Order: sequence, then structure tokens, then C-alpha cells
Amino acid sequence: MLMKKLTVNKQTEEKLRKGILVLDKNDFPTLSFTDQCVELHSQQGKFLGTAYLSLQNKGLGWLISYAKVELNSAFFQYLFEKAKDKRFYYRHAEDTTAYRLFNQEGDGFGGFTVDIYGNYAVFSWYNSFVFSIKDQIVAAFQQVFPEVAGAYEKIRFKGLDYESAHLYGAEAPAYFTVLENGVRYQVFMNDGLMTGIFLDQHEVRGSLVDGLASGKSLLNMFSYTAAFSVAAAMGGASQTTSVDLAKRSRELSQAHFEANSLDLEPHRFVVMDVFDYFKYAKRHELKYDVIVLDPPSFARNKKQTFSVAKDYHRLVAQALEILSPKGTLILSTNAANVSKVSLKKKLKKDLQGFLTAIWRNMVYQQTLYTIRKMRIVTTSRYLQLRWTNEISRFNHAQKFRRG
Repeated sequence: MLMKKLTVNKQTEEKLRKGILVLDKNDFPTLSFTDQCVELHSQQGKFLGTAYLSLQNKGLGWLISYAKVELNSAFFQYLFEKAKDKRFYYRHAEDTTAYRLFNQEGDGFGGFTVDIYGNYAVFSWYNSFVFSIKDQIVAAFQQVFPEVAGAYEKIRFKGLDYESAHLYGAEAPAYFTVLENGVRYQVFMNDGLMTGIFLDQHEVRGSLVDGLASGKSLLNMFSYTAAFSVAAAMGGASQTTSVDLAKRSRELSQAHFEANSLDLEPHRFVVMDVFDYFKYAKRHELKYDVIVLDPPSFARNKKQTFSVAKDYHRLVAQALEILSPKGTLILSTNAANVSKVSLKKKLKKDLQGFLTAIWRNMVYQQTLYTIRKMRIVTTSRYLQLRWTNEISRFNHAQKFRRG
């Protein structure tokens, strides 16, 4: 297969050498074609790698190998074999039957993922080029994973007239139960883009099952089916509150709790806009030991719009006002235009003014809670910020000097 050759600038070459595989329009400001494989070369003519170009949320394409490769069945079988070996533990774990099997560039090919739900696989296509070669990808998958009974696909780019479809093999029941970290979740394969649980949050839920919220109260914002809340409840949380604007979220959330025979009494399911709930919580002087913020990249309701890139700090600021001393914030986002580095920088910058405002607003109180330390823990998709709130007592003169 003859590929076009593209020359990249020094900045793009350095980015590729650092292992940043996603390509964006800044790398090719005058590009006039897309949806094809290309060879990338330095300005000195040195071969840098094989890539493909296709517009998607994360950019303009992906570097797929530092060598010259052909996208055929053998290539994808090789990638799936490596992924199969890498997920050996999950494939044989007694407490987990749902997990991410193939995770884009982390497994050698950005632009699609494969999730396992019991006996079924779900392919997510993120751009039109990958979708155009899906037959090769699926055929290679079937060779490596003959044990998978059936598969579905999710279309996560614009341009097609459907979002979800059955791909091959047996069709799944309308609803069935899977295990993750020993917790049961009710899932569905062919109802739009959602399945009932986001499998890339395995580690976060695992920390909750292992006791991160044991004996504590947890607030789960943008809760969807309340998977974080269920994990926390199974890990010993004293109570959970799950907030989502979608009315269907209550029914789906309760199904998870019932699948684990959990008493619903200490667990609340609130259908409300999250910013309205922040106001409600402050008005009723509610405090939470653990707060989970996992918003969609973009959301709109009758009152306002929300964007992770622009508004995430507002969420964090309001969460801090109802976070208990020594509480924990778990911040998550899969927004394509927000990296972990840029999000941390923006949070630190935007929250400086907020923390100063907290200080000034509390000068007449006998007790002042000041945020002394922030520790950020990162994984592939989430940020966990532990805010240590220490109590300082001082007299009015000290307050005015500091204020």
C-alpha cells in the first residue's frame, strides 16, 4: 500500500519522540486531505513513523507505529494478542467479568476501544477512518477471541445515522449482570451510547470498594447510574447521595443497588441539576466526606451550559464549600480537549481567588478552615485531589491582620 509522505515540524517531531501519539491541526496547519494512512518524516527527511489522519474529538489522527506497517489482519491480530496477554488477570479473575480489553493508543492503536461485558464485546469507533476498516479489526478480534459470544458497536463520531448496533454473534439480553471488583452491575448493550457503567473507571471504583469511603458519606455528582455510589456502599460507606438531572438515572441507579442486595435506606437518588444541588446542600448545611465529580465534557439544560474546559473549576469551588474537613475530592473527566496537565494547572490558577474569598468570608468566625495541602493522584482518566482541611483558632486581632 503506497502512502503519502508528510513532513512535520520540529515541535511535532519532538512531541512524537516523547510518546505523545495524537496528532492535531497545529501539526498540519495546511493539510488538505484526511482519512488515510501516511508516513511521517522529519524536516531532514528521516522516517519517524506510520500514522493515519482522520478528524475526531481528540485531534486530527494518530501515530500508530514508529516502524513502517500495513494495516491488515495480521497487524490487528498482533495487537489483540498483546492486549489479551496484558489483561490475563481480568480474563481469569473470579470477581471481574467486565473490563476494558483494548484501550486506544495504550494498546497500540488510537481511535477505538473494546470493552468486555461478560460474554459480549463492545467496540467504540472514534473516527471515520477506523470505522472504514472495522471489518478487518473485527475479523482479527474474532480470530484472537473466539470465546466472545457476540459483539456490539458504538459510534462516537458525527456523520452516521445511528449510535449503536449489533455487530456479530449472539445477541445479549436486554439487561444482564456483570461483575467488577466483586460488585454486581446491571448493564445493557444496545440502548444508545451508554451501557450502564463506564469501564475505564475500574481503578476509581476499586479504591472505593477497598474502603476509600468506609464509614464516610459520599456525594456523587453527575452520577448517571451511580456506579461510584454502589462501589462506595459495598466498601462500607455510611451513606451516599447520587445526583443527576436525567430522570432515568434513578431507576438505573437503584437497579445496581438491588443487584447487590443493598439496603436503600441510607442511599439517596436525587434528580436535580448539580449546581442547584450545591445551593441546596449549602442552604441545609450539608457536608460530605467524599465528593465525586465526573461531568460530561459538555452539558446543557434550560438554565445554563457546562463545559469541562471552561467550567470545571466552578464545580471544584462549590464542592469545596460542602466538603468535610480532611475530605476527599475525586475529579474525573474524559474531555478530549483537556489534558491532565492543563486541568491541574487551570484548577490551581482558578482556585487561588476562590480560596482567598473563603478566607475573607470567614474572618468573623471563631474557627477557620484553611486548605493547607493539596495532593493530586492521577491515573489514565481521573484526578484524585485530597484536600487536608486543618482547623486554626485565633483571636479577632489575628483575623484582621491576616485578612
